[in-house]
Amino acid sequence: MSRYRGPRLRISRRLGDLPGLTHKISKKLAPAGEHGQQLRKPSEYSLRLEEKQKLRFNYGLSEKQLSKYIKIAKKVNGSTGLILLQILEMRLDNIIFRLGLSPTIPAARQLVNHGHILINKQKVSICSYQCKPGDIIDVQAKDASQTLVKRYLSFPTLASIPNHLELNTKTLNGKVNAIVERQSVALQMNELLVVEYYSRK
Repeated sequence: MSRYRGPRLRISRRLGDLPGLTHKISKKLAPAGEHGQQLRKPSEYSLRLEEKQKLRFNYGLSEKQLSKYIKIAKKVNGSTGLILLQILEMRLDNIIFRLGLSPTIPAARQLVNHGHILINKQKVSICSYQCKPGDIIDVQAKDASQTLVKRYLSFPTLASIPNHLELNTKTLNGKVNAIVERQSVALQMNELLVVEYYSRK
């Protein structure tokens, strides 16, 4: 399945708050669709599927990308769920979003694809680039790049920048200080259910 390009509020109504997908809030409380009003006890499978979908839609991943990240996380020593979240949080598009340089992850992806972002003074146009501690993220010196990012910064969507990142708003550059910790992840979810979902496939 390719990247989702449909209505975003519909997804956030179904799955809950997804800060990376949209910063808009729906006035409707019930989940989207004609069956949204019905209250029934969810099955174990539907709970795991819902947590997996939260990850997919929040970080803007295809099913193939997410299953690839799960395989990588399983090969690393430690908690698979935590390592998976760290891999996703250290993606370049997510780092730009968490720094506040863009309102959503899709907007951050567009900044990267259009060549507005430099990492360690080198232009990077790959959204899935894995940032490492010590990486310096700059906005291109072009007027168009600077104006766009300054406009995004004037309407912040996140409450604060997490501890593992720092941003200089005057020079428009950020730095990755460390690997993200679990409490710094903005998405409210249970990553263990995602691991269980894929272990049963």
